[in-house]
Amino acid sequence: MSLLKPTVKTPFHIDFEWWKQNERDWHIFLRSLLCSEHAESFADVEEGQMIDWVDAETAEVKPVDGIQNALMSHCALQPEFASERTAMVEAVFRTFLVNDNSPMSAEDLSKRLGRPADTILRTLAGPRVYRGLRPYQVSVPAVEEIGV
Repeated sequence: MSLLKPTVKTPFHIDFEWWKQNERDWHIFLRSLLCSEHAESFADVEEGQMIDWVDAETAEVKPVDGIQNALMSHCALQPEFASERTAMVEAVFRTFLVNDNSPMSAEDLSKRLGRPADTILRTLAGPRVYRGLRPYQVSVPAVEEIGV
């Protein structure tokens, strides 16, 4: 984690690794967000079952969590997934799901949600981590990884 204090321009994302390390019931929570169609189709699927996912831009095939993929590629795009009445942390979380978890700043989130960027930043940058919403950090490969 960076020691720099986040600003309204700092990008955030859902850190699914944080979820795996800190929330025992993260799969149950993600299941609760599935639309009725996918809730039924994933009823008998084991937690953490991976599927092959193809990146539309790079054609790279990656293993991804099946429930997480269904949630992000279909359920989060349904009109009833979020509304202006959705609580802020929940709205931010769902916005990242709709946006394929692409990093977004408090300013970006403010424009999408119609809520003050400073309020969003205070919530996301506070001492408590809500729903794995954390600053996005680009990982820098180690010297061994880049062949130096």
